[in-house]
Amino acid sequence: MYFLGVDIGSYSAKGVLLSQAGDIVAVATHAHEMKVPGPGLAEHDADLDWWGGFCSVTRQLLQQTGIDARQIASVGCSGIGPCMLPVDAMGKALRAAVLYGIDTRAKDEIVELTQRYGADFLMQRCGMSLTTQAVGPKVLWLARHEPEIMARAAHIVGCPTYLVQRLTGACVVDHYGAANYAPFYDVEKLAWNNELTSDICSPQLLPQVRWTTEIAGFIHAQAARDTGLAEGTPVIVGTVDAAAEATSVGVLGHGDLMVMYGTSIFFIQVVPELHRDARHWAAPYLFPGTWAAMGGVSTGGALTHWFRRELTQWDDRDTGFASLQAEAAQSPPGANDLIALPYFSGERTPINDPQARGMLFGLNLTHQRADLYRALLEGVGHATRHNLDMFDEVYPARALYAVGGGVNNSLWIQSSVDIANKPQRIRQHTVGAAMGSAFLAGIGVGMFKPSDIERINPVEREIHPQASVRQRYDHDHRIFLALYRSTRDLMSELSKPGESINA
Repeated sequence: MYFLGVDIGSYSAKGVLLSQAGDIVAVATHAHEMKVPGPGLAEHDADLDWWGGFCSVTRQLLQQTGIDARQIASVGCSGIGPCMLPVDAMGKALRAAVLYGIDTRAKDEIVELTQRYGADFLMQRCGMSLTTQAVGPKVLWLARHEPEIMARAAHIVGCPTYLVQRLTGACVVDHYGAANYAPFYDVEKLAWNNELTSDICSPQLLPQVRWTTEIAGFIHAQAARDTGLAEGTPVIVGTVDAAAEATSVGVLGHGDLMVMYGTSIFFIQVVPELHRDARHWAAPYLFPGTWAAMGGVSTGGALTHWFRRELTQWDDRDTGFASLQAEAAQSPPGANDLIALPYFSGERTPINDPQARGMLFGLNLTHQRADLYRALLEGVGHATRHNLDMFDEVYPARALYAVGGGVNNSLWIQSSVDIANKPQRIRQHTVGAAMGSAFLAGIGVGMFKPSDIERINPVEREIHPQASVRQRYDHDHRIFLALYRSTRDLMSELSKPGESINA
């Protein structure tokens, strides 16, 4: 028997077939683009990018392997999150999906709702402050700016919910994903707070909340025709990509911390109890009685994507980009005294500032493109350290596990380890969330238990910080933190040109 995991990322869909023995049998991908229709906006075409991507990778996997679809024992879905997508009763998208924290369109609604309920009340009920990572303000934005679409919506869903609904007809979300619907979810009651929800939208618009590995339903006839999968195949509730990715590298015990190097950077630490802190997010984890503390850097790989798209003519496959990587490696630590603030899409934790802006500080005429590129990577590294230092204050990590496409960028991963001065473990398989979803699907039908991940995906190597660059990066990190503090008000003013001009 086999287990299928599919993950929808910012720029591609990925599918994995995992055998009952725990071997990765096949991997398939399907590329798509993130739409940026304006400043602070980030969207996907859910029917094309999410469902189309899912169908593409499942058909590729079946064709590659020749496996009879009836041999797939269960399916697990994960995807970028938290997102906001209104759908009709059949699960079809009514507009483009509004993406996770990199989409900052609801910043006014965040301020309004925080003032309405009070920051302390929200922290107590939701386990997190309202930020661009929260779904609730984006739902309010939809109701105000696109009321005709809101009126047609049968449900408001995220990516995993959307996929499961298209597969089975069931509209469900796991507790971990539901917590990102702030302020709708009560983290202590582990349920929707209808009182708060009703102020923004009908509670009936929200999915049913269940645990990640519960069986949500079974593939129906139309989905079987679309995907090539067998009708009646069990589908688990699934989860957000970051949690599936954390599962794939064994972040399951207290003190385990994942650093996901992807389009953005995401952190998940398993903690023994619910811990509220305005600097990070708190949520139930994937199984009853488990908790997580989370954080996120808004731009990671998105910065390198921007650099090569806007400042070069290369894409990922070009040899020219490989040359740039080599050039950047020759730029010394500190990028010849160049420091970047990576806040090109605002910033999530720990500053939670949607109006934060990117910056390259220290430029002079001797700087070359290699320095700029290295500075951007190091800027992400400094933002990563800012988060890891915060987690240490809350609950010191037992072990850090690196995962995501960024682990294949040796300059990025090494500089991040050096800047944070914390070793990070890399497991044998870095396929990521798709593998995690397949593993969770196996748990859902009783074929795996959580501890099996140590056998299926053992630690392969550990990256250690280099003592020779410690002083350099500690010096730069102090400047990095001061740059944001000293320019925060100016960033806010820059975001409101009309007010500043008329002042």
